[in-house]
Amino acid sequence: MSDDLSAWVDEHVPPMAALGVAVAAVSTAAILVRWSRAPSSVAAFYRVLFTLALIAPFALGDHSGEFRQLSRRDAGAAVVAGVALALHFASWFESLSWTSVAASTTLVQTQPVFVAVGAALVLGEYVDRRVVLGIGVALCGAVVMSLADPEASVAVAGEARIGNALAVVGAAAGAAYFLAGRSIRQRVTVFPYVTVVYAACAATLLVVVLARGQPLFAYPPREWLLFLGLAVGPGLFGHTVVNWALEHVRSTVASVALLGEPVGATLLALLLLSEVPTTVTLAGGGVVIAGIYLTSTARRRPDAGGAAASSDGESGARPDDRSS
Repeated sequence: MSDDLSAWVDEHVPPMAALGVAVAAVSTAAILVRWSRAPSSVAAFYRVLFTLALIAPFALGDHSGEFRQLSRRDAGAAVVAGVALALHFASWFESLSWTSVAASTTLVQTQPVFVAVGAALVLGEYVDRRVVLGIGVALCGAVVMSLADPEASVAVAGEARIGNALAVVGAAAGAAYFLAGRSIRQRVTVFPYVTVVYAACAATLLVVVLARGQPLFAYPPREWLLFLGLAVGPGLFGHTVVNWALEHVRSTVASVALLGEPVGATLLALLLLSEVPTTVTLAGGGVVIAGIYLTSTARRRPDAGGAAASSDGESGARPDDRSS
């Protein structure tokens, strides 16, 4: 964003209203993926590629000097984060071919749970009892959702349990993306980091598409509009707006607000796809969301340096790094 535009937005746009727009935008992702007839990995590739193309003028223009902040080590970590993000998109998009929108969007939102587990196991961070409780609650909800009758849900190809598992893989991969880039975000501004991550992500997804022998260009105009919609809606108006809102509201507020995504996506699926979630899916989803809420709003013990961090990774981390 140019300095003038950024100043105008800061002055005239209410942060909570912006968060509402962001939640509405990210809620459309599952619907756009379901509408697309292209292979899921192709849709994921173009979502990332078009988002990269949209931010490139800003990254390589007003913010080009910020790329000097990237050391080789940071650039390497950003590439690893991009590969993890590619796995997140590929598995989550694919899950929508197998299970309901309600189940997929709820399970992929368990990413903060995996972040908490990864931070404890890999980084040795202290995790309080509220986080442990949240993880347990979310896991119970996920088990309940896995019991949903695939035939009682909407008629989606394949077994719902496969889609549910893919959504969980997407959540775990999203957590890996977050943890890989967490320390970099404390040292490097957003544009160089996001540019390298999206470039690595797009390259990884391109390899997947080519390895599967899937066509890259033979799509009707409708598909290209859907690809662009994924980049503009959930990409720019979703996660970019959340990035901006985090400068004005507490990270826990934004993190909890993003729990509206599975709710919004489920309502849109009901209205636009005539997809009615089962009672078991709704019950399990409610339990999962409660567990995510507990995990996201918990506070971590201050570290040796005295800096407290919330469980969504603040002290450099942001809940919008939930990348769905």
